[in-house]
Amino acid sequence: MTATALAQGKKISFRNKEDTVCPICSEVHQRESMFQGGGRLIAGKLTQELRRLYEKNKKFGRVSPNDYVLNVCPRCLYTAFPKDWSSLDADELAKLRESAEVRRKNIESIMGPTDFYQERNLILGAASYLLAIECYQSRKVTVAPTPKKAVCAVRGAWYYDDVNTEFPGMGYDKIRDLLYQKAAGWYTDTMEIMQSGSEPVDAASYLLGPDTDKNWGFDGVIYLSAYLTMKFKEELASDAASKLNLLIRAKRTLSRLYGSGKASKSKPSVIIDMAKELYDEYNKIIEEMGGEK
Repeated sequence: MTATALAQGKKISFRNKEDTVCPICSEVHQRESMFQGGGRLIAGKLTQELRRLYEKNKKFGRVSPNDYVLNVCPRCLYTAFPKDWSSLDADELAKLRESAEVRRKNIESIMGPTDFYQERNLILGAASYLLAIECYQSRKVTVAPTPKKAVCAVRGAWYYDDVNTEFPGMGYDKIRDLLYQKAAGWYTDTMEIMQSGSEPVDAASYLLGPDTDKNWGFDGVIYLSAYLTMKFKEELASDAASKLNLLIRAKRTLSRLYGSGKASKSKPSVIIDMAKELYDEYNKIIEEMGGEK
């Protein structure tokens, strides 16, 4: 909680009365949740990355719903979305139990001492998404880990952008950019999984967001896959020919969203307008590279 909120006796979050038991190390703790209403959230603009910005609150200071989305065991740092918290088989349990010390060492090498017994804040929020990615690396296809890693990576990139603004010159911008690139790959993989059915992507539809204020669902996956591919085209392709092929494939995928938006009035105009701008940008760059006419 911020000093401003404390001084005014204002609370952003609360601890649930029900115990949460970690399936990995059996630690008993109370999950932290955000209070709803009360003027805590002041919604700002929607970014091109479908991120909802929130204005700093005079009463509460910084407030972010994403701080509280993930379950994190404060002892072993096992992290998951609540619906996946207990759905582990024996192999997953063994891997996540064996990697507990490595998990803590990895996150503390980046963030310093990390105490999830404390109330969530910018640093713990950022740490939670890195931990989630690491833990979902050990999860099986039954929980659809790929789209969940994609969402965690893009939200993590937003966090590390904010952390870099707060603590410039400490290398957090490099973590931000790495997470964006990881998100680009996992969103592209999610597109393929939607076609192949190799993971139950529908099981992740409730959190595809990518933010918490509006779930753009599979439209968001199509748009973000194309947006991140464009943003990191230099890093994702090693030569001009590969880059051109990458952009052509991404443009064709994006055309599914843009085309469906033109054909259906039920599609939200916000994302269709952004898809059109991105589609036009793809056309321009591909033509400059000597591609499709």
